[in-house]
Amino acid sequence: MSELSLVVPESLDGVRVDRAVALLADLSRSSVNELVEGGRVTVDGRVVRSRSTTLRLGQELRVDRIEERAPSAPVGDPTVVFTVVDADPDVIVVDKPAGLVVHPGAGHRSGTLVHGLLAQFPELASVADAVGADPDRPGIVHRLDRGTSGLMVVARTPDAYHALVAQLGARSVSRNYRVLALGAVEGDSGVVDAPVGRSVSSPTRMAVSRKGKEARTRYRVEQRFGEPAPTTLMTASLETGRTHQIRVHLSAIGHPVVGDDVYSQGRSLPGATVRRPFLHAYGLAFIHPRSGEPVSWTSELPEDLRHQLDELAD
Repeated sequence: MSELSLVVPESLDGVRVDRAVALLADLSRSSVNELVEGGRVTVDGRVVRSRSTTLRLGQELRVDRIEERAPSAPVGDPTVVFTVVDADPDVIVVDKPAGLVVHPGAGHRSGTLVHGLLAQFPELASVADAVGADPDRPGIVHRLDRGTSGLMVVARTPDAYHALVAQLGARSVSRNYRVLALGAVEGDSGVVDAPVGRSVSSPTRMAVSRKGKEARTRYRVEQRFGEPAPTTLMTASLETGRTHQIRVHLSAIGHPVVGDDVYSQGRSLPGATVRRPFLHAYGLAFIHPRSGEPVSWTSELPEDLRHQLDELAD
């Protein structure tokens, strides 16, 4: 059993108490509800009666008697659907569908890409042990957002893991995306160079912030559409790999990704058919860990994104 006690920081000001406790204690929302109903959550010494209670800066949040449970390592699940584009003794390249979470975490302890990978490549579990990585992320060297589809590489051996992590650190891995943005983007190409960090107002979101980490996104316009509203189809490439980077950067320059409810600033495409961010990792290239030769793959737009493009008019 353990306790949680802290003074509410600026990042949690205005956040619901159930969401804050879930984030801080890495608990499911149902577990937090049990704590609230059991009178084990207090704010400034008063028992919280409603899980929707809003926290305020400077208040004292306390949670008593949190049950400590050692999370079990993920096991293979052959029902998880994804495409293995290529696999050799060192690396696995997959095409992740939209809606699939990459690895287990709070609220997603089953049915992730990792569970699917372990069903087909059980030796991945030993990679996490060998490199001292989180057992929930065996072989995972980078990831895609849940709503983003496309290509990812997974390390199948410890040596491949270290080599790919080094290439990502050196920014020599090429990761290219197709993205449909709201509005008419000025110019044919550009670079968004702005640090990205955790949002002060909402800890589950990212934002351009002076306190954030360096982030650079290059983009090139492919096609422009005028109806039912101005939109711009672009390719975007990452020089860094911050969480939600493309989505945050495009929103920051006034052109949020079509279908992105989190960073859309309340804007949307009239009559949109796509039900997730129009963002697809179509290109992946790196130096193969064993051969030392450059290797690359491409992925076609999924059907839902192709259908959205068909609905637009020049």
